[in-house]
Amino acid sequence: MARIQLLLAAVVLALAVPSLAGDPDMLQDVCVADLASPIKLNGFPCKANVTADDFFFAGLKNPGNTNNAAGSNVTAANVATFPGVNTLGVSIARIDYAPGGQNPPHTHPRATEIIFVLEGVLEVGFITTANKLFTKTVTVGEVFVFPRGLVHFQQNRGHGPAAVVAAFNSQLQGTQAIAATLFAAAPPVPSDVLAKAFRVDAAQVDAIKAKFK
Repeated sequence: MARIQLLLAAVVLALAVPSLAGDPDMLQDVCVADLASPIKLNGFPCKANVTADDFFFAGLKNPGNTNNAAGSNVTAANVATFPGVNTLGVSIARIDYAPGGQNPPHTHPRATEIIFVLEGVLEVGFITTANKLFTKTVTVGEVFVFPRGLVHFQQNRGHGPAAVVAAFNSQLQGTQAIAATLFAAAPPVPSDVLAKAFRVDAAQVDAIKAKFK
């Protein structure tokens, strides 16, 4: 009997896992996020009064400002900026790159990402958990996909600006930039921890941290 119960428990768990793989399913036609609500839950509560404007976002029309250390800019249309996608399990972004600019190595813990190149030439890639790099040079009209949770990057390899549209299967994909996560955390990760991990001395770690302040 115990073996049968264990088997049934395993079957129930296996059936439950797919439901945990992405955003929760919607339970009504629309649920525009009420970003001002004090209620805290896994997602956002629904706004009472909904209009067509809640399902419209004009923020991707123009290039973002790439005058920064990375030479790139991400303009996100996720639930934080576009409340109409709440409960829909999708979001989109525009990424602009200056010549030589990059979207530094990062991960999206809650979403797979797929990009469509609008302009320029990019070297893109991701690294698996077995430390295998998959990389490709992509240009206008081409598509590349980054599996959920894996470290990935984009680097402008052209002589002019570049831009992509990125789509995600989550309303709020989450982004962890590897370098900033390690060297700009608050409170900071102890320098001796990073020194041992990267096999350098603590002074070198402190010098890198200073660049992220």
